[in-house]
Amino acid sequence: MSHPAVELSSKKRSLIFINVNISMFSGTMLTTALTTALPPIMKEFHVDVSTAQWLTSGFTLTMSIIIPLTSFLMNHFKTKKLFLTAIFFFLVGLTIALFSVNFPMLLTGRIVQAFGSGLMSSLAQTIILTIYPPAERGYAMGWFGLSLGAAPIIAPTISGVLVDSVGWRMIFVLAMAIMIMCLIYTIIIFDDVLPNRESHFDFISFVLSALAFGGVTLAIGNFGDYEFVSYQVTGTFIVGIITGLIFAIRQLHVTIPFLDIRVFKHTEFALGVITTGIIQLILNGSAVIFPIYFQTVMGYSATMSGIAILPGSLALSVISPYAGKLYDKMGIKPLFLFAGIVSSISNLALFFVNINTDIWVVSTINIARCLAMGVITMPVITWGMKGVPEHKTADGTATQNAFRILSMSIGTALFVSIMSMVSDTVKETNPYPDLFGIKVVFLCMAIISVIILLFGIFANEHNFISLPDDDNSEFGESSTSDSFGGLIKEGKEKRKEKEKKREKEKGNEKGKGKDDDVRDVEIVIGESS
Repeated sequence: MSHPAVELSSKKRSLIFINVNISMFSGTMLTTALTTALPPIMKEFHVDVSTAQWLTSGFTLTMSIIIPLTSFLMNHFKTKKLFLTAIFFFLVGLTIALFSVNFPMLLTGRIVQAFGSGLMSSLAQTIILTIYPPAERGYAMGWFGLSLGAAPIIAPTISGVLVDSVGWRMIFVLAMAIMIMCLIYTIIIFDDVLPNRESHFDFISFVLSALAFGGVTLAIGNFGDYEFVSYQVTGTFIVGIITGLIFAIRQLHVTIPFLDIRVFKHTEFALGVITTGIIQLILNGSAVIFPIYFQTVMGYSATMSGIAILPGSLALSVISPYAGKLYDKMGIKPLFLFAGIVSSISNLALFFVNINTDIWVVSTINIARCLAMGVITMPVITWGMKGVPEHKTADGTATQNAFRILSMSIGTALFVSIMSMVSDTVKETNPYPDLFGIKVVFLCMAIISVIILLFGIFANEHNFISLPDDDNSEFGESSTSDSFGGLIKEGKEKRKEKEKKREKEKGNEKGKGKDDDVRDVEIVIGESS
């Protein structure tokens, strides 16, 4: 079921779209902007790196807790007030961070910013999917991907220049200036474009979702600082998994779910979430691995490392709007195939780099990798949402964003851990253990990319069977077809019906043929007589 676009004038739609994109660019930029600013912050507030990194991991952790809540908020509150609230929280967080006099105050500002950013990310995507008709959503989401994907990649470069020239606080001044402009713009031009429906705040479900997404995200964030078998890693991970299972079971049995996970009944949506997760694994893993390769292994400066990575980042940013247009014209299958093939080959090529490989060869290969990711990133989100019923758009968007944030956390921890384990294993026998560890990481990325290729081979919407959205009410009471057994039974029944229909048609054709023969005989007899 498609989501009908809200009736807006072309000018009004464009103004809302521009405002949403600018707001998201500023909000997403702050996700990674402080990575370059950590050294001067550590020096000013006298904290070590494990404490300072909470400015980034705490931001991600808060977003992972807030995003599942956005489904309820979008269903319950008016669009304009909700978007203004998101901007307000972001501005409050920026103000606290700008005038912070100690590290706890700065961290508090970051957490408040994350609340606004988490709300804004789900809200912005839902607004775009709602205000544009199906034929234009791919192109619109492509431009949205420019702000969503480019901002966190470009942010460290921008913040590095600001830190070196005027200080780390100027990062918040720049973001604040953009957000104040967006606040005024929202007050003037925004409309309530999202429909509201009956909802209630399920506190138990919220706590369970916070423990689930927060627990897993926290465990992954702790992976690099603590032993695997520890309460900081294993303990929090187990808590996250168990509460996640309880949360899922509860959502399937309550009348009005806090977050309707039945959106996973739609095959396109499920595959879209998995693909988005793979993309975030590769992109965020690369964001950490490439600087290690260029600086630690190859011995280049941080500036040279950034210059080598920048072409790939720009390629990903530039291709995004065109990818949306290609999706509108060609569908998802060609994009899946291109992304899967190019990502697999380019990551495999990086497995063969050595200590003498020219930096620009690696940079060129990275351009191909980023083009592959940029081609599929936003189209697969649009494709995944197209089968989700209109009244579940908020649930689908919140679920997509929650798993995207989770994948971002996993990508960094997973590939750094693989690199460390491999390099530790071969350090006695290999003269370049870190290089070998990095090569294994790229081999793992190539293998993961094959999954995207496989999705591309089977990515024909006519071949996918999604469980029907046969809710007993607007809010989705469960039915027997929710189970896998129900799906199999329903599939068999449909096949039987089709077979009976074909047999009936064949029978009619045979009967028609016999009638024609009888008429021919009658004509011949009549002529003879």
